[in-house]
Amino acid sequence: QVELVESGGGLVQPGGSLRLSCAASGIIFRIYDVAWYRQAPGNQREQRELIAEIRSLGSTNYAESVKGRFTISRDYVQRMVYLQMNSLKPEDTAVYYCNAVGPTGGISRNYWGQGTQVTVSS
Repeated sequence: QVELVESGGGLVQPGGSLRLSCAASGIIFRIYDVAWYRQAPGNQREQRELIAEIRSLGSTNYAESVKGRFTISRDYVQRMVYLQMNSLKPEDTAVYYCNAVGPTGGISRNYWGQGTQVTVSS
């Protein structure tokens, strides 16, 4: 059974930092591309924003809104994905989702975690 379990969300003041974690199981982690999305309050699932991705071989991409503030990384041994978030702003408030895309049984699969809430407020 495939599971992506996020943790690390919470309430933080503007300018603060948080580190999100995503534990992956049930997939061949090393061949999957993984990413963090966020869904702002009031937005629908279809409006989730891709904010950072790290491919199976380690290349990364970031949304302009988080570039220079957020860093995505992965641990192939522990099967973990991390999102280090610095200089947080109120507009970063959202539910953050871990996503994994890759092949299983010759078919491309797309998996989501349950999300973790990040609230940036004074």
